[in-house]
Formats: sequence, C-alpha cells, structure tokens
Amino acid sequence: MTEQIEGHGGELALAALRAAGVNEMFTLSGGHVFPLYDAAYKTEFPIYDVRHEQSAVFAAEAVAKLQRRPGLAVLTAGPGVTNGISGLTSAHFNASPVLVIGGRAPAFRWGSGSLQEIDHLPLVSPVTKKAATVFATDEIPAAVRDALTTALTPHRGPVFLDLPLEVFFSTGEADAPAAPDVPVVEYDPEEVARAATLIAGAVRPVIIAGSDVYAADAVAALREAAEALQVPVFTNGMGRGALPPQHPLAFAKARRTALRGADVIVVIGTPLDFRLSFGDFDGAQVVHIVDAPGQRATHVEATVSPAGDLRLILSALADHRGDREDHSGWVADLRAAEDAARARDAEEMAAETDPIRPARIYGELRRVLAADAVTIGDGGDFVSYAGRYLEPSVPGTWLDPGPYGCLGTGMGYAMGARVTYPDRQICVLMGDGAAGFSLMDVESLVRQKLPVVIVVGNNGIWGLEKHPMRAMYGYDVAADLQPELRYDEVVRALGGAGETVAKAADLGPALNRAFDAGVPYLVNVLTDPADAYPRSSTLA
Repeated sequence: MTEQIEGHGGELALAALRAAGVNEMFTLSGGHVFPLYDAAYKTEFPIYDVRHEQSAVFAAEAVAKLQRRPGLAVLTAGPGVTNGISGLTSAHFNASPVLVIGGRAPAFRWGSGSLQEIDHLPLVSPVTKKAATVFATDEIPAAVRDALTTALTPHRGPVFLDLPLEVFFSTGEADAPAAPDVPVVEYDPEEVARAATLIAGAVRPVIIAGSDVYAADAVAALREAAEALQVPVFTNGMGRGALPPQHPLAFAKARRTALRGADVIVVIGTPLDFRLSFGDFDGAQVVHIVDAPGQRATHVEATVSPAGDLRLILSALADHRGDREDHSGWVADLRAAEDAARARDAEEMAAETDPIRPARIYGELRRVLAADAVTIGDGGDFVSYAGRYLEPSVPGTWLDPGPYGCLGTGMGYAMGARVTYPDRQICVLMGDGAAGFSLMDVESLVRQKLPVVIVVGNNGIWGLEKHPMRAMYGYDVAADLQPELRYDEVVRALGGAGETVAKAADLGPALNRAFDAGVPYLVNVLTDPADAYPRSSTLA
C-alpha cells in the first residue's frame, strides 16, 4: 500500500521538494507563499531571503549549476514573479534545472481584481520547459515531482508552478512523493561511430567543451575521449576546468589559431551561437555533440551531430578502435602558440601602470585564489578580462551569466555558491555597471552571515558600449557612470567591509585583507577607462 501524506499546500510541496534532493529555498517574503515558509520553519528547512526577487532566482540557479540538482526559488504573486523573469530567462539559456514556485491570486474570485492578480503563465512559458497552475491541493506533490523531472531531463532547464491562494492554504492528502525519474537520452551508435571516425582521421582536430559537459557529469568522460583520440581541448562556460591548465591537451590562449587551422571542430555541450562564430569555421567540418535532439543547430548544418547522454557518447568516442591520424604535430603547434600568448598575458598581468589596467587585477587574483575557489563573473567589459586571464583548475568553479548576458547575477550567484560551499573562497568579479543591479543584496549576505569577496572594476563607464559607439558615430551617449564612485562605502553601510584601491602596488594587500575578513568585502579598484577589452561586437 502506498504511503499517504497529509498537510497544507506548503507541506505537500516541501515533501516533494525534499524527495528530489532540494535542500534550501531562496525567496523574498510574500503573503501568497506563507504556507511554504510555514512548512520550512516547522521542519528546519533552510530559507535564504533577498532584497530583489531576481537574486532569489539567480541564487537557485547557482545551486542548480554547481550541484547538478534542482534549485528552488519561491516568489510571491504578481511583481514577485515578474521580477524573477530575468533569472528564469538566464536559467533557460544556461540549461539550469531551476524550479520557481509562485504564489497566485485566488482562483475562486479570479477576475475580480484581487491583489497582484495576473496570469503568470503567458509571461513565463517562453522561457521555461514547463509552466502550470496547480488547482487542487491534493495534486501538489505530483505536480512538483513532474515539474522537477522535466527540469532535470536533458536538455535541462527551468520550470514554473504557481498555486492559487486557497490551494496553497488548504489541506490535502496525496501519495508520498518519490524522487524524479529522469530518463537517459539514448544516442544513435551509427552517428557516434561516424563522429569518432571523423575525429580520429582528422589532421588538425579541436574540441570545444561547454557547460552541458559539467551538467551531465561527463567531465571524466571528456578527458578520456580527448586522451584516447589525442585532441586539444578548449572550453567555455562551466566546461572551464574540465581539463586542468597543466594537462597536455588543455588550451585556452590559442583558440583563434586553433579555429583558423582546424579541419574538424568538435563542439560538445554548448550551442553554435555568437561565442563560436555561429558555427561558421571557414570550411572546417563540424561535429556538434548535444545532450538532446532539440539542441542540434538549425542555422548551420553540422557534418554529424550525435545527440544523447554526453557521458555515454564521450565514453563511446574514447573506445573508438579505428584508424587514427597522428595529431602530435598539431598539438605541438598549438602549444607553441599557447606559450607565446601566455608570455604576453604575463606581461600584461604584471603591468605597474596607474591608472590600474584590468589585467593587473587578474594577475593579483591568480596569486590569491585557491584552486577550488568559485569565481563569479557579473559584468561586461571587466568580466571579459576574467575569461581571458583566469583559468579554473577544477571543474564546476566558474559561474558567468552565459549567452543571455544578463547583468545582476552577482549577489544571487554568490549566495548560492556560498550555501553550496561554506568553506571555499567565493569571489565575485563585477563591473561598476553591474554593481547597480544587485549590490543591495550585500545586506542579505551580511544578515545571513554569508561572506564573499567582491572585486569591482571601476572605470566609470559602460565599457562595451562607450568605445564601440565612439568608433561608430564619433560620440557616445548614455555610456558614463560616476567616476571613482565609492562602492566600498555602500558595502560598509550595509554591514560589510571594503576599500578603494587606486595604485597597482596596493592590489595584493587589499585582496589578502578581503579574503581574510570573514564578512562580505568589496575591493573597489579604479581602472583605466581607456583600457576597454578589445573584442568584436556581439550584437549580431
């Protein structure tokens, strides 16, 4: 006989969440969702609250990305949900299994003008894998389990449920929930065999591995495949660190040389989007390996595109027993280009110039960051430097906004990362523009004793807009911020600590103080506004 559970809507929902391995909720207080708070309070289920709902969703996404399990954000009705939509959209683009549970105005008087009455589903449906309203209290556990199964099934992504007020507050009875039953997406062995033959027979192959490799727990399988086929590996997103920087097949600096010279480019677990020239690689054959058939590119035709469980596909590539080209010369050529680029970067990271060049900040950070530190990028120009100069040594230690490019992730991601890793260094790399989106949530970190280090690259401009606009039009507008603004004083006012650094020689001591502080600490670095990151426009 199936075990039954009984309780109000919050208790039934929490039972299903616990069964799925959810261990915390992120929220901003709202009366529509009181039953979930009540269930959590009575069972000592951790609640972390924020000052803006987008931070709650970003925190849930950080947990989902780092821990490869569902993250939970609980938002009140109406503006609570709409404030969280940017977070949901980022989770959609990042394939993060986030569940947002929203409150909803009462169904029994729908259309009468209740407080915060709005139908959320048309707003969130385009950026979620599933969006539904639960209209019966008894159905809550099954609805939560179904939503989480959908979120965890590749291609992963966010889901949304809302519950009308009377459904949430009423008492119901249901079968005790089980953990989500996530199906394995089977691959086509013939497609994988074609891919393996193409890679092994290439003269100059390259692998680019992205976030889905980490999400699929396929990092070890990626290493096995790369080593078996002797193919150089570049990474992006949460794929960073999949091969440690000292691995003979790990590359970061020679990507342009690799992509221009490769005859076969293997893209694994990341879309063929603007970050990868939309899949147009000057005639190279493309192998696009994705975790679900729906992720195959439609704007460009790959030579072969296996779809399915990435761990199984990569293991099959590692087991390939056909003829192989000798790639050692190609690997050696790329290593020479890599070493030359590293030497140039080392010079830039040691620059003694004042105003401070952003590269110098990352040179100092490389000295103080532990191998397992979680680094979080929230910004444009300043974070672009982070992608160039920081090289994660451990997989699952890099969080950035992803292809949606949404600013404001920083404090939410920091909260989720600190909850995930109480004893690691957590470092947020933030542009001064991005600081305007979420810095108030330092108060949430202080109040809940969640120390992190925040490094602000403060150049007083929107760097990725000001310089391109000047180049295009000869002038710029809406691209300036207050120069030398004291973001550290904002953090101190919120209960944290910090300081402003204007000279390169003072960077190292300031960072050491920050990581020793034990409270949220902001290092406000005044950087050269003329030193913008040189990259081509991504507007296309």
